[in-house]
Amino acid sequence: MVINTNVAAQAGARMLMDSSKMLGKSLARLSSGSKLISPEDDAAGMAVTLRFDAQMGRLSAANNNVNNAISFNQTQDGFLQKVGVALGRMSELSIMAQDITKSDADRGLYNAEFTRLGAYVDDVATKQFNGVDLFGGAILDVTTDSDGTTYSMAGTDLAAGVYTTATASTIDTTANAVTALTNVKDAIDQLSNDRAILGANISRLNSTSGQLVVLRENLSAAGSRIRDVDVAEESTSYARYNILVQSGTAMLAQANSMPQSVLKLLQ
Repeated sequence: MVINTNVAAQAGARMLMDSSKMLGKSLARLSSGSKLISPEDDAAGMAVTLRFDAQMGRLSAANNNVNNAISFNQTQDGFLQKVGVALGRMSELSIMAQDITKSDADRGLYNAEFTRLGAYVDDVATKQFNGVDLFGGAILDVTTDSDGTTYSMAGTDLAAGVYTTATASTIDTTANAVTALTNVKDAIDQLSNDRAILGANISRLNSTSGQLVVLRENLSAAGSRIRDVDVAEESTSYARYNILVQSGTAMLAQANSMPQSVLKLLQ
C-alpha cells in the first residue's frame, strides 16, 4: 500500500474524464439534432453532407430559374391568346369587307377597326418580361440542373414577316380585303404553331421542375441519414454515459480515500 501514487484514483479519473466527454457529446447531439458535432465524428460523412447541401442549394436555384421560365412562357401565351382573338376578328372583317352590298364607305369603317387591331398586335410584339423581350424570337437557354445544363427554349417572334404583313394589310377595297384575308389566315396559322411550341416549352419545364424537387428531396433524405441524430438511440447512450459519470465520480471519491487507510497501520 502506497501514499504518493494512487493508481486506482488515476485510472478512475481517466475513465471519468472519458465518460464526461462522451456525456457532453451526447448532450450536444441531442440539443443540436445532429450526429456530426465535429469533423472527427465522421470525417467522410461530413464531407458528403457538405456536398449534398451545396448541391441542394444549386438545385433550388435551378428550380427557381425553371419556374421563372414557366412564368415567362405563360405570360407569352396570355398575350398570344389575345392576339389570336384580334387576328380572328380581323379575318371576320376581311370577309365582311368583301360583301357586295357594302360601299367603300362601309369598308372604310371596317378598315378602321381592322387597322386598330393590327396596331394592337404590333404593340404586343414590343412587350417585355422583367426587361426581357417576350416576342423577340431569340432562343433562351434555361438552366435545368445543379451542373448548369441548359434547355434551349424556342422563342416567339411577333415581328416576323407573316405577322407584320397581316397587320399592315387593309380592307378598304374588295381587292385589298381578299389579300388581307390570305395574309391574316397565314398569321393565324403561324400563331397556332407558336402557341403549340409554347405549350411544349411549358410541359417540358414543368417536368424538369418536378424532377428537381424529387432530386432535392432524395438528397435531403440521404444527408439526413448521415447527419441527423436518432433521438431514441442517442437518449439511450445519454442515459448510459450519465450513469457512468455518476458512478465514476463516486468511485473516484472512494479511490481518493483509500490512502487514508494507511493511518490505521500507523496507529
